[in-house]
Parts: sequence; structure tokens; C-alpha cells
Amino acid sequence: MPFFTRLRYIFLLLLIFICGATVANNDPLYLQRERCTFDSLKQELNTQILTEKQKMQHFLHIGYLSQNFDLDTSILYLTKGISLAKKLKDDEMLIEFYAILGINFCFKGDADTAFHYFNQLKELAIKHGKKDKELSATLLTGYAYAKQGNFHTALDFYLKGLKIYENEGWTKEHGYVSNLANISEINRRLGNTETAIYYLKKAEKVCNEQEIPIWNAAQVWNELAFNYLKQDSLDKALLYALKADVVEYWCGTVNRCYTKGLLATIHLKQNNLDHALQFAKEAYEQANTLKDISLYAYSGKILSDIYLAQKRYPEAEAEALKVLESCATYIDESLALIENIALANIYMGNTEKAAYYLKKYSEQNAQYVEKSFHTTVSDLAIKYETEKKELRIATLEKDKRFYTGLTISGVAILLLVILLLLVRQRIIVQKRKLLEQQHEIAKQQVKQLEQEKQLIATQAALDGETAERSRLARDLHDGLGGMLSVVKLNLKDMKQFVIMDGSDVERFGSALALLDDSIGELRRVAHHIMPESLMRCGLKIALEDFCNSIQHAHFQYIGNETRLDNRLEVLIYRAAHELINNAIKYAQATAINVQLLIDEGIISLTVQDNGIGFDPKTTHLGMGLENIKTRLAMYNGKMNIHSSSNSGTEICIEIEQL
Repeated sequence: MPFFTRLRYIFLLLLIFICGATVANNDPLYLQRERCTFDSLKQELNTQILTEKQKMQHFLHIGYLSQNFDLDTSILYLTKGISLAKKLKDDEMLIEFYAILGINFCFKGDADTAFHYFNQLKELAIKHGKKDKELSATLLTGYAYAKQGNFHTALDFYLKGLKIYENEGWTKEHGYVSNLANISEINRRLGNTETAIYYLKKAEKVCNEQEIPIWNAAQVWNELAFNYLKQDSLDKALLYALKADVVEYWCGTVNRCYTKGLLATIHLKQNNLDHALQFAKEAYEQANTLKDISLYAYSGKILSDIYLAQKRYPEAEAEALKVLESCATYIDESLALIENIALANIYMGNTEKAAYYLKKYSEQNAQYVEKSFHTTVSDLAIKYETEKKELRIATLEKDKRFYTGLTISGVAILLLVILLLLVRQRIIVQKRKLLEQQHEIAKQQVKQLEQEKQLIATQAALDGETAERSRLARDLHDGLGGMLSVVKLNLKDMKQFVIMDGSDVERFGSALALLDDSIGELRRVAHHIMPESLMRCGLKIALEDFCNSIQHAHFQYIGNETRLDNRLEVLIYRAAHELINNAIKYAQATAINVQLLIDEGIISLTVQDNGIGFDPKTTHLGMGLENIKTRLAMYNGKMNIHSSSNSGTEICIEIEQL
């Protein structure tokens, strides 16, 4: 990274931390003001004489305010408001009550009750022709499915909402940004990181061009941090998480919880365990405030990861320490335990701790020698009272020095041997890694050559197949089709000069009708071999024509209407043809959704059906799907299959455009 770029990056981080500290200091006043408004409204309800309409407004405001710190109170007042709104037949207020109350039950993990209120919201919106409220019901239903973990269904509702936003021209609304962020979140959870970032970049662009509420901007920043964290881009993830943390007290409890959890995870990956633990506890507090089941799971997991990271003790060392505490007075056993601890730490690479226990081993051993020496001297002093006692004592003193020197030499030799073993082991490991890397590089080169060879062969086969299909379609249409048309004209001319009775006329008419059917069938076969609309009008028109010819297929196109490379258009068309035929033939589907996305940098084809489904892990893929995978390899494309028994199938093909 260039010096000035690095300097600007550091300055931005410092600015973010300074702003974050300022917001944190103002947080108590903000919460106090919110609770003060809540208490004031409750006091007005209890002390003032209000009209029923004013009471209903108070119920709505109290329910909305208490949503951030007391869900049960919020639900209580919103339920009272619904009863009063029904009494006054105020459908506009009912719509507001249903939306907030449904969200509260999503937080509590009660999706069924949330669906009930969102359905009520949708019915009222349709009844009064409120397109924007109907859109809200659609998006909130998707949110409830996402809370259930039913991500594919949630994505369907979010995509429906996206289509409404774009068709109605509401792309400057803040809800449009939130919907893009929700679509990104679902794709991230499904493992489609590139698609997730694609939608987030669109959302970020709208945020930069429009005045978008901080809540939506924080949601986009959190999602960008999640995705960059998944890609191990810690610097980018930290930058976006800090941007969200600066505005944490204006971005809602959910976003605050995600922001703190992201910061905890990033610090955990950077091994800053103290900071990680602090942010994890703050995330857990936010989850506890909202009583959201999914946030509990999210923040609790991060907290657990950090506690585990702070308690990594090998079993051998732990058992040795435990035994050592109970028998420290027995020198013989202590020497063996200390030696085991030292050796265990050496092989784990804890050299400082190993040296400490080796030193302790030397001291304990010296104490053992000294104790033995004093015991021996005491016995000899009692037995010998002559001059020989002094001689023996001198001899023992000499022996003491000898054994002490021997012990020190032994410890030094042991340390040297251990050091040599460690160096030798490190050299062996480095050589093994080098050989493995060289072997892996060679394997990769061989694999790459084989792939290139296979791709060349596949491309040649596909080019030949396309050319042959084009020639065969042209010969059938122009050659045999023309001949049949000439035969038809000649037969009609013959009829004018031949006198036939009634039965002959009927047979002659049947023959002409059969000839017309044959010409039509010939044209249909020629069209399927190489669709004329694909060559002339492009992929969108060809797929749209093909889906229109199938009773249960529905086609949706997203993106710019630009022509692709001829080979790529043929590949995608054939893939769609194969997937749709499989859905009809094998899955017994009664509804097939085909979506084609062509935009800068990505081409995505999704075929979804409601058929009987299958288990991709246990079911052998057919030749058709294997052919699609082989052809996609030419463009570095990938195919993702999501299916299960009796739950339909969704197959997504993605190709990056260079």
C-alpha cells in the first residue's frame, strides 16, 4: 500500500474512533430522552382526558418507543391500539399497528403470529389500493421467513419487492436500500458472497447519491463488513464496522448488536482477545435488550468462541499440574512431573515455560542431592568420632561438588539435545513443506494442462456441435421444408385437373392436412435444433419464447439488454433448455420460475421449480447436468444446486464477465 494511501487510511480510522467516542458519551442522554418521552406519554394516558383517537395515537407511539427496550410492553400497548382502531374503523392506523406488532413477534421468534399480522396488513393495503403498504407487507413477510431460517422463500419475497420498487420508480426511497441489503444478507447466508456484494454496491451507490436514513446506511455497512470478513479481508471489514459503530446509537438495536459482534469477531481473528471480549459483551447486552432469539444465538456464539480462545490448555500439562499441586512435598514424584511439563511445553513450542520448568527441575534435583548428602554426613558423624570422620566428610564434600557438577552438566546436555532436536525437527518440517509445495505446484500444473486440454477439446466439440446444429436446422428448414412445400403446391395443382369422387376427396384432404402437420413439425424441430430467435434477437428473446411455449414456465429478466458472445448465448440457452426439461420430466413440477440476470461483471441464470426435489449429496447427477458443468468450465462458471425431497429444486448458474 503506498505511503500516502496508508496515511489517509490511518487518518480515517482515527477520525472514526474520535466520532465514536463522542457518540458514546452522548448515549445516556439519548436513551434518557427516549425513555422520558415514553414515560410522558404513559403519564398523559393515566392523568389526562383524551379522545379515543388521541389514545390510539398514544398507544402507537408508546408501542413504537418501547420496542427498543421492552417488547412485552410494546405488544401490550399495540394490542390495545388495534382494539381501539377496530372500534373506530380506522384502517390506516390498523395498518401501522399490524406492521409494528408483526415485527415484535419476529423478534420474539413467533413467526406464525407475525405472518398473521402481515397478512392482515396486506389485505387492508389491497382493499384501499395502497401499493406502498402492500409492498411493506411483502417485504415484512420475507423478513419473517428469514427469521425462520427459510432463506429461499425469504429471497423470493425480497425479489418481488425489488421488482415493485424498480417498476414503480421508487429506487430513491430508503426502503429500496434496505431491500437491497436484505437480499444481500440472504445471499451471504446462502454462500453467494459475490452476489451479496453486488447488491450491496448498488445499495451503497444509492446511499452516496441520496439522503438515506442512518439506519439504512448502517445496515449496508454491517453487511459489507460481514462479507469482507467472510473473505478474510479484515481491513475492509474493520473499516465498515467502524463506520457503523460511529452512528450506533441512531441505527437501531439490531444494527448495534451486529456492529458490536462484527468488531468482536474481527478482534478475535486479530488475537486482540480483551477488546474482542468487551465488544462481545456489548453485543450480548443489545440482544438482551431486544429479547431477539436470533440475536441471542449470534452474540452468544461469539462470546463462547472468545472464552474458548482464552482457555487452550493441553491435557498432558493440565493433568501434570493438577497432580503436582497435591504432591509437591514428594521430591521424587515432583521431579518426574516437572520433567513431563517441561517436555510437553518444548514440543508445543512454549520455550520460555519449558526453560522455567527445566530450571525448576535443576533446583529440585540439587535439593535432592543436598538432602542425601546431609543425611549421609549425619550418619557418619555419629558412627565415627575420630579423625577419619573429617576425612570422610571432606570426601563427601568432594562428592557433593562432583554430583552437583554432574547434575548441572546433565541438565546442560539435556537442554542442548532438546535444542538440537527442535532445530532438526524444524528443518525436517521445512523440507517436508517445501517438497509438498513443489509437489502441489507440479500437480497444479499438470491439472491446469489437463484442464486446458479438456477445455480446448470441449470448445472444439461445442463449436462443431453448434455448426452442425445450424447446418442441420438450415438444411431441414430450407431443403426438406422447401421440398415439402413444393409437393403441397403440386398436389393442389393436380386436384384442379383430376375428377375425384367423395371418398377420394376426403382422403386427398387428409393427405394435405398431414402434409401441413409434417411441415409444421419440421419447422418446430429445426427451431429447437438451433432457434432462429437466438441467432437474430439474442438470449432474452429466445428464452422468453421458449418459456412461453411451456405451460408452467415463467420467465423474468433483470439487467441490461445487451448481446453476449455467440458461444456463451448458446451455452446459457442449452443449459436453460436442459434444466427446464429436467423439471418437467423428472421433478414433475407444476410451476417453474426462470430468472436471467445480465449486468456488469456477472451473468446469473436461476431455474426454480416446485417439484419432488432430490438430495444432491446422494443422488448421482445425470449426463445433462454433467455436460452443463463441463461447458461452464470454459468460462470459469459455477453451478449451485439447492434441493431436498418434496421441497422443490433451485439451480443457479453464475458466470463472471471479464
